Amino acid sequence: MIARLLTFPLILILAGVAALMMLLPAIDAGMRGYSGVARAFGFSGIIGLALVIIIGLALSGRSDQRMSDTQNLMSLLLAYVLLPLFLAVPFYGGVRNTTFLNAYFEMVSGFTTTGATLFDAQGRLVDSLHLWRALVGWGGGLLIWISASAVLAPLSLGGFEVTARAEPGQDATVLGRFERATPAKRLAQSTAVLAPVYIGLTAALWIILMIGGERTFVAAVHAMSTMATSGISSIGGLQNGASGFAGEFAIFLFLFFALSRLTFSSDTITSARPGVANDPEFRLGLILLIGVPLMLFLRHWIAVLGIEETSDWRLALRALWGAVFTVLSFLSTTGFESADWHEARAWSGLGTPGLVLLGLSLIGGGVATTAGGVKLLRVYALYLHARRETERLVHPSSVGRAAGLGRRIRRQGAYIAWIFFMLFAMSLTFVTALLTLTGQGLESALILAISGLSTTGPLILTASDAPIRLLELSAGAKMVYAMAMVLGRLETLALIALLNPSIWRD
Repeated sequence: MIARLLTFPLILILAGVAALMMLLPAIDAGMRGYSGVARAFGFSGIIGLALVIIIGLALSGRSDQRMSDTQNLMSLLLAYVLLPLFLAVPFYGGVRNTTFLNAYFEMVSGFTTTGATLFDAQGRLVDSLHLWRALVGWGGGLLIWISASAVLAPLSLGGFEVTARAEPGQDATVLGRFERATPAKRLAQSTAVLAPVYIGLTAALWIILMIGGERTFVAAVHAMSTMATSGISSIGGLQNGASGFAGEFAIFLFLFFALSRLTFSSDTITSARPGVANDPEFRLGLILLIGVPLMLFLRHWIAVLGIEETSDWRLALRALWGAVFTVLSFLSTTGFESADWHEARAWSGLGTPGLVLLGLSLIGGGVATTAGGVKLLRVYALYLHARRETERLVHPSSVGRAAGLGRRIRRQGAYIAWIFFMLFAMSLTFVTALLTLTGQGLESALILAISGLSTTGPLILTASDAPIRLLELSAGAKMVYAMAMVLGRLETLALIALLNPSIWRD
């Protein structure tokens, strides 16, 4: 039966899963006594599931029901653009006093794991609606895990173009001896392997947070948001939680799953030697995790050196922890702030510029993880190339020591990584220009553009002195920001691959 379902378009399968997920907030709202919210989600889920079944029956008579990699990639694009329309229907009915554009924006933000919200005021949404936001973000994270190996990797996209032998948008099977499994079979295998891991890790973090003293509902929302790196919270952030340092430390450990895919799966090897300890992405992430907080700490420590009344080592240690946690959070594009981040920014009297968080979010996490940004593997490829060029400046006749995959990353990988960086810079410029045309200042437009393209929604609250209120944006600015979130999640190379007629040929 599963093999039969996977012959249908990917967007139809996702719509069916979304309809089933709507029943969970309906049950939650019914148990809490929110009858209007329960009806909105219940009716939307039942009617949506019926429509999916009808469309599926209409498509079941097709002569050729095999879905190609390119068709799955197109379905993935349509899912990020059109599926939030369906996801927004019950949310709009549950909130009632908002526009459908705001509801659509909220669902795009959740489904792309960006986590930016229009409804940041305390008490604006009931818990059942927060549950739906968290579920949408959590489902978007699972989709990224599965589609990375089943859709993007075969086409050498999503960061895999750095290590793949084929060009971006091309299948590498023509370079090998054996035929690759069908797209439907890859989807089935990836789902069967990764979904239990994703669900199990989320459940484990949920239990740990509850043991740490967090309320059951809040722990569930934060667990889902951590695994999806969406940064969605029902209480305005971790600093308002009850679990304290224990909860932050648990979330800190689970954020490492966003630095490298090898932390939870070995289905897409991106390093020459197996093991997460040899993964260049994970090692580069650790260097940033140690180096950036250390520089921030030393900067503040030098500022208070010799001032007795400010030499409180307990405050300094709290500031160090706040910096370490927040650096990893924004490097993974989650956006959670530590409760001690305020001390980390100003314990010496010197403020920490938001440019640090902007840079970390731009770098992003690992390939094929839920993290956004330009990805650590591309940064590593450019580092290898720069190091080799520096060696040649000193010793022009030297011979490179790398072999195999290392040489591939340093040469062709660095070339395609540089192309992606240029495309990302052009996209950033284009989105910033569009936002300025909608009435935004240059600083706020740049922060919004980086936040959308790196899928790090909380940047709009922390990167500048004055938080950006999304509710005050014009309709045009909201649509541009939504477009940036979709572009940041799917990446420019994937869109260019879809526009290339050669990949549609049989």
